Amino acid sequence: LRIPRRKKTFSMSNYYLYRKAWRFNGAPHQEKKLGEKEWKKLLKKGGLLIRNTYLFDQKEESSFWYLIKDSFGGMEELSSNERNKIRNSNKKLTFNKINFELLRSKGYEILKETYTDYAVSDRKMNETVFGEYLSACQEKEFDYWGVFDNDRLIGFCAVWLWTSDSCEYGVMGILPQYKHNQTYPYYGLFFRMNEYYLGEKHYRYVADGARSITEHSQIQDFLIQNFHFRKAYCQLDIHYQWWMKIAVNVLYPFRNRIPLQRMKAILNMESMRRGEK
Repeated sequence: LRIPRRKKTFSMSNYYLYRKAWRFNGAPHQEKKLGEKEWKKLLKKGGLLIRNTYLFDQKEESSFWYLIKDSFGGMEELSSNERNKIRNSNKKLTFNKINFELLRSKGYEILKETYTDYAVSDRKMNETVFGEYLSACQEKEFDYWGVFDNDRLIGFCAVWLWTSDSCEYGVMGILPQYKHNQTYPYYGLFFRMNEYYLGEKHYRYVADGARSITEHSQIQDFLIQNFHFRKAYCQLDIHYQWWMKIAVNVLYPFRNRIPLQRMKAILNMESMRRGEK
């Protein structure tokens, strides 16, 4: 007697709303292609669109990807210039896990300064926005890393623990003056986190999120060039509210002349969906 397999049911709890866009609430290797009934059900809950990625780390190149690192070779995998910067960083700064309370009390001022140094100002940062982010963190499993100059917290990174063997390097803030005083905090912090999750915990991979649609920082290029992160290609579907789809189609031919950063970001992502960017 054959017992039929129970079909997995779609759960809206698998997605969360971020800046009016639905995203998968987990690791990208777990996300599946949504059926029509599924994405329509989700859009009834609100939001402007759904970003649905699937076929994570496919062999063929595509116009959308996650930036990942899935191996750790210690100092030996780095150039002499990178090794020197990491050693110099470790002499002047320390990199340790911190608790949530320290992040809550000191993190906002650091992140506010970080945002002033971004190439593109695509989002606001105030205490309310930061508080909402911290509340969202408490609903998931996170590690928090701190960068210290003696006893002073000068930077942090919130790491979303997707699964027992995969994570995302999330919101990061480092006081801008430390980018220019030869303490190389980004080199020291990324090396330590890579060492911890890949070298000590033996994670399957760490990620620095998906392809940037705002290009507000150059951190992904930095990770590719200096720490051998790579592009894990995938497929991208975008499902819009009906009126939003009309707006996107009307504005798409003029996407390079749209001044509003938020709309420009949506049109950039649409261009990636079409394989034109």
